[in-house]
Amino acid sequence: MSKIHVAILCGGRSSEHEISCVSAGGILSAIDRNRYQPILIGITRTSGRWVLMPEGYPLEIVDGVLPSVPEDAPEVNTDIHGFSVGGKSLGVDLVFPILHGPYGEDGTIQGFCEIANIPYVGSGVLASAAAMDKSFAKSIFASHAMKVAEGIVITAEKWESSRATCEALIGVLAYPLFVKPARGGSSRGTSKVHNPSELSDAILEAHRFDRKALVEEGVKGREIEVAVLEVDGSLVISQPGEVIIDEKFEFYNFEAKYLDDATTAAIPAPLPSDVITEIRAEAATAFTALGCSGLARVDFIYSDEGQIIINEINTMPGFTSSSMYPTLMAASGITYSQVIDELMKCALTRRNSVLGN
Repeated sequence: MSKIHVAILCGGRSSEHEISCVSAGGILSAIDRNRYQPILIGITRTSGRWVLMPEGYPLEIVDGVLPSVPEDAPEVNTDIHGFSVGGKSLGVDLVFPILHGPYGEDGTIQGFCEIANIPYVGSGVLASAAAMDKSFAKSIFASHAMKVAEGIVITAEKWESSRATCEALIGVLAYPLFVKPARGGSSRGTSKVHNPSELSDAILEAHRFDRKALVEEGVKGREIEVAVLEVDGSLVISQPGEVIIDEKFEFYNFEAKYLDDATTAAIPAPLPSDVITEIRAEAATAFTALGCSGLARVDFIYSDEGQIIINEINTMPGFTSSSMYPTLMAASGITYSQVIDELMKCALTRRNSVLGN
């Protein structure tokens, strides 16, 4: 049986470029090479060039240094006919777009794959775009009777032209606040704001990553995450896991997630059985409400008052073997390699196009 040629697409122009590279390294280490032939394609951070990377290219975090896509690798040409280098087709059968954030997880790469009619792992155009923009996703969740944190969107233009009005709108929210890019990830550009004097700097920091900043009331509670995997058309919902953060971090920021070994996970989360049942049901609701496919990680806050509040859904979560998504699945009896295989199978059997997802 001939192998399926899988383009593992990593890097990209978002602030999560390096984390995407680390995720690609994880997939390369675990993919079933008896069935799949991986082809590592990177998108450079600055120029957005698509390049063919050698398989042995280092993709790990070493001494706190994050990997990135090399600018000088051979260029990959992309069009509706697929992928080629130097006029020779790479023969790609399937794309695994392990891209996090804008220009990848937001429906853009998915749209390219749709036009080129190449099967791909993960959610389609609409679900990817809606999940990427937290302000849109929150509206969809709320319409499905899910609890969300109170908050408003402040655009860079609005902040520049009508700051007093913005401050008045924010003034009805209770501190502490969280200010984050509406279309970001990995907590980059996210700040915890304790009082009005810290607000301006936090909004400007969020606007460095996105012209839309989302300002939300902080919810005191526990960070709970759930993995969702599509298997043979049905959803496998993991047991929820609790993210436990070292006390030196005020919240689950980028450094706590990736650079400091400052978090541990309790799986299953130490919660009452009825709460676990409800959180798992809410994860399935979030997945179907957005029309997701393949996989997602759904993040909640279980508040000190006993409320289940959805924070966000990630349609292409961090994907190293130690990332929360594969860890949750492993605790549910599905190994890292099996997750990768199921995602490939789902992509090959799903009908492409916005109407097929």
